[in-house]
Formats: sequence, structure tokens, C-alpha cells
Amino acid sequence: MKRFFESFLFLSRWLLAPFFVMLAVGLLELLYKAGVHLFEATAHLVTATESNMTLLVLDLIDMTLTGALVVTVMLSVYENFVSKVDTDSQPGWPDWMGSIDFSELKLKLLSTIVAISAIKLLEAFMDVPHMNDRDLYFYLGIHLTFVVSTLAFALSERLAGGHGTNNGEQGH
Repeated sequence: MKRFFESFLFLSRWLLAPFFVMLAVGLLELLYKAGVHLFEATAHLVTATESNMTLLVLDLIDMTLTGALVVTVMLSVYENFVSKVDTDSQPGWPDWMGSIDFSELKLKLLSTIVAISAIKLLEAFMDVPHMNDRDLYFYLGIHLTFVVSTLAFALSERLAGGHGTNNGEQGH
């Protein structure tokens, strides 16, 4: 009975596969939105101010980082929880595939979230005349929360023996 239950639990990891498909669809939707955003901005290129162009580029960077976050989650979660990827037989896979542990993944994700938050904060600062103080403080508070959380996590990982593997084993 125990062996059957453990086998069932082990096989249930494949239930994550539909989530990966949904994330990939979400990535396509994000790509579509970025394309629409770029198309609309291009239509107003002649009349756009430098600030408008800067905001456009920041929006595209924001969407790119969000897309990278989705890809990082898909690949890392697959490798950490579903099945090890043989990176030697998969040319073109990122260098970190096969060597990133769960702590490093969390640090990558948190760092990306901080970068996205910084872009949103910069966009808010560029629109100061149309923002009230409460909203600016809100953006700043959220960003600082992300920064402090990321720094605290990185520090705790370092104090706990650094990131990487435990006793030379992968975090699978």
C-alpha cells in the first residue's frame, strides 16, 4: 500500500503539465499585448514626446521582464519538480538549467520582481504631475518592500551556508 501511494504521489507531479501549458499561453498573450502596445505607439510616433517614448520603452522592458519571469518559472519548476532536463543533449538551453536549486530560483524570481517594480516606480515618477502623493508613497512602499524582502532572503541564504546545493546534491 505504501509503495502504491508513493508511486501515485510521484506520478502526480505530471499534473503540473497543464499549468506549464497555461503559462505558455499567458506568455503568448503577453507577446500579443506587447505587439499591440508597440503598434499603437508607432502610430503616434511623430507626435510623441521624449517622455512618451521613454514610457513606451519602459513598458516594453516591463513586459519583457514579465515574460522572462514566466519562462524562468516554467523551466525551473519543470526541472525542480517534474523531471530533470538533460542539458547536454539540449543545445541552446540556458547555462543555469541543470544547476539551479530552489533557493537560487527564488532569488532570480525576487530579483526580477524588484526590477519590474523599479520600472513601475520610474513610470510613476515620470508622471508626477498626474499622480497624488498617496499613490507615489504606495508605489515607493511596495518597491521598498520587494527590495528589503529580496535582500533579507539573499542574506538569510548566505548566512545559512550560501546558495547552491546541499552536500553536492541537486535541489530536486
